[in-house]
Amino acid sequence: MLAKVHVSTLECHLPPTGNVLRGRVVTTWDPLRRRRIFVQPCRSFKSSEDVGDYHVEGSKPVNKLVETIRSAVWSCSKPSLRTENKLREAMEKLEERLFVLALYVGRYIITMMSTGVVMFVGFQLSGRDSQMNELIWYSWVGGIIIGTMIGSNLVLDEVARAGPRNVVITGSTRGLGKALAREFLLSGDRVIVTSRSPESVGLTIKELEENLKQSVNSARGSARKKLAHAKVAGMACDVSEPVDVIKLGKFAADELGYIDIWVNNAGTNKGFRPLLQFNDNDIQEIVSTNLIGSILCTKEAIQIMKTQCKGGHVFNMDGAGSGGSSTPLTAVYGSTKCGLRQLQSSLLKECKRSKVGVHTASPGMVLTDLLLSGSTIQNRQMFNIICEHPETVARTLVPRMRVVKGSGKAINYLTPPRILIALVTSWLRRGRWFDDQGRALYAAEADRLRNWAESRARFSFTDAMEMYTENTWISVFSLSVVCAFIILSSTGST
Repeated sequence: MLAKVHVSTLECHLPPTGNVLRGRVVTTWDPLRRRRIFVQPCRSFKSSEDVGDYHVEGSKPVNKLVETIRSAVWSCSKPSLRTENKLREAMEKLEERLFVLALYVGRYIITMMSTGVVMFVGFQLSGRDSQMNELIWYSWVGGIIIGTMIGSNLVLDEVARAGPRNVVITGSTRGLGKALAREFLLSGDRVIVTSRSPESVGLTIKELEENLKQSVNSARGSARKKLAHAKVAGMACDVSEPVDVIKLGKFAADELGYIDIWVNNAGTNKGFRPLLQFNDNDIQEIVSTNLIGSILCTKEAIQIMKTQCKGGHVFNMDGAGSGGSSTPLTAVYGSTKCGLRQLQSSLLKECKRSKVGVHTASPGMVLTDLLLSGSTIQNRQMFNIICEHPETVARTLVPRMRVVKGSGKAINYLTPPRILIALVTSWLRRGRWFDDQGRALYAAEADRLRNWAESRARFSFTDAMEMYTENTWISVFSLSVVCAFIILSSTGST
């Protein structure tokens, strides 16, 4: 039995005085208990004007430096940013950048101080003997060389110990995708290749199996044992179709058991020309393949990998326009790559506490149909300087993909040293791939790869040294040299 209690309508009014922004209070009169009730509006219903000066009782005091920074951001921010969510995002981005900056500065300071202290002590103990000072310099340089060699050996050991990987590569029946699949396969991994065409998938599987067979026949000892785990399979898949992507994920999981690496390589360009010369079908195909396809595949890969004990790694391919720079004559292609970079930054936060790593791979300029379609003679002359064959780029990217850790890594082929070497030696690279009329001078893929298994070099010490030095602080060494010179000159003057 329910009893009805009559309650008169509550009359609400705002207090005549008080700070509106710091706790807007609504008072009501309770006729049953004959007293006033003070009600604060729920934070979820606050307007953008109410945010910024609220105070939660019982909260822990914020660090004064952080509070000062927040106040400065608030005072300098635009009115459109003065909402709780946008302010929080801005503060997270600022704190992240400050943390990275502090990390860099701290490493510089520690390296310089440690180098300076060691060399200063050595110079003092040398008794200002010039021969001893030279010996100290030689020892320091030798230490750098020995350290690099030790680090390179560690890289070699890590690559050698890396077990077989289960890899899915979209758009892998030609060009860079097929070169990546071949390199993974000849590293002892199990690979799934895909393409829109079932015929292309079948031919690619047959070709890669032949490459694997040749490599097994020429391998000896542990290398041959490692290749025993390798295998290749595939299926037709249109990455812009959600149903196809789901089928691909299920096929890969059933065929491999689990997925370690998923590479979103499928992409198209449709040539170099102004936007107005692209028809609607071209634009739709570029966007659906490059952007929508990568998003769908990334979603499917993360969905599968988050249920695996060891997680996994997803790679999206960078390209022209990824950094936000203009891409005239390839505006549609560049906009899709810029969108992928935004996807990457968003997924880094979404997958922050996940076992799934989200990365980017930048192959640079690769001599494939995607690059050459619609290229002019002037374009091809520039390709002579900075372009490489797909197998050369894959040889660099795959070892780094196989041993990647964490999340948010950027694996690039065109590193600053490579770009510098290409520019310095540009006069030697004329006519490397194309003649003055833009005609191709290089051999066809079938001819280049006829003896691929025999001619393919093993992962060498120079490869390991290159991988190691990519992550060392060359600039720190330079600053250490400057610091040591200052100490040496001051010691000599005294």
